[in-house]
Amino acid sequence: MGPHPAVAAIRLAVRRVLHDILNDLYAVGDQHAVGDHHASAEQRPHEGPPSPLVLVACSGGADSMALASALAFEAPKLGLRAGGVTVDHGLQPGSDLRAEEVVLRLRELGLDPVESTAVSVGREGGPEAAARDARYAALDAAAARHGAIAVLLGHTRDDQAETVLLGLARGSGTRSLSGMAAVSGADGRYRRPFLELDRQTARKACMVQSLPVWDDPHNADPAYTRSRLRHEGLPALEKALGKGVVEALARTAQLSRDDADALDTWARQAEASVRDAAGLLECAKLYALPPAVRRRILRQAAIEAGAPAGSLFARHIEEVDRLITGWRGQGAINLPGKVVAQRQGGRLVIRQG
Repeated sequence: MGPHPAVAAIRLAVRRVLHDILNDLYAVGDQHAVGDHHASAEQRPHEGPPSPLVLVACSGGADSMALASALAFEAPKLGLRAGGVTVDHGLQPGSDLRAEEVVLRLRELGLDPVESTAVSVGREGGPEAAARDARYAALDAAAARHGAIAVLLGHTRDDQAETVLLGLARGSGTRSLSGMAAVSGADGRYRRPFLELDRQTARKACMVQSLPVWDDPHNADPAYTRSRLRHEGLPALEKALGKGVVEALARTAQLSRDDADALDTWARQAEASVRDAAGLLECAKLYALPPAVRRRILRQAAIEAGAPAGSLFARHIEEVDRLITGWRGQGAINLPGKVVAQRQGGRLVIRQG
């Protein structure tokens, strides 16, 4: 008799991602680092360098504990080492003790190395964004410290649906509606195996494996936008529209991502054709482009001039775009990062100060 369907589902999702990671590693000609991926690290302790390491980011919640258990089961079969990192945000009393408990649980699953890393959460962008920035910085540092080839994240289809709705509320365009990518970060470091699995499957997998889980009180705190959306917004949508809203939003994310990727490629290819010999953007040539392509070029130009990507919203780009499409002699447009955009002699100049 095989494993419970929920356990089988999470293991299959992780197995597929681990195969992808190995294929990517082979594709860049790093066969020597991988070695014989059919032999476990324990079977060949004296043969060359250690097996490649994959880390799991684990909060102790059901999603990430399910992910950790599946990684611990699948990685040795492919000749990979499995480790774990838990991030202590320091936002709740006893968070350091909770982090120590997570470390113990990960070690009990057989993960090695395992560590807890404490971070200081700032205030920029709001509490949720600041915590996320601190967390990813810590995970980047841990991956570099241990030489990990990938970090697995436990985001589920439910998280994806919430992310799409948050993007919709911000009115940030196709890229925002595309939600979280299955592969992201420097060199594709971050992998999200559970984006096609629902949260209930992960929780069920923990229950049938008798894995203790920790429910973060922040996830139920109405002070946080995502928490309100999870406990009030999505249930209201399902009540009004029927079941299947989460699945539909997740499909929307993938379709939006495909569209956004295609438009980004078009914009990169078109950019050189709208610059003059001095490298300045020509307004007439920009005007001739489809708006979706033109605005991508404008956004990238603003970022290259020093505008922080996270602070650059659709309304900023729309104001700059009006220098191209609705020129009435208006003055310079001030953008985040002390970047200024202005029209001069048929050229669009975007620079700091």
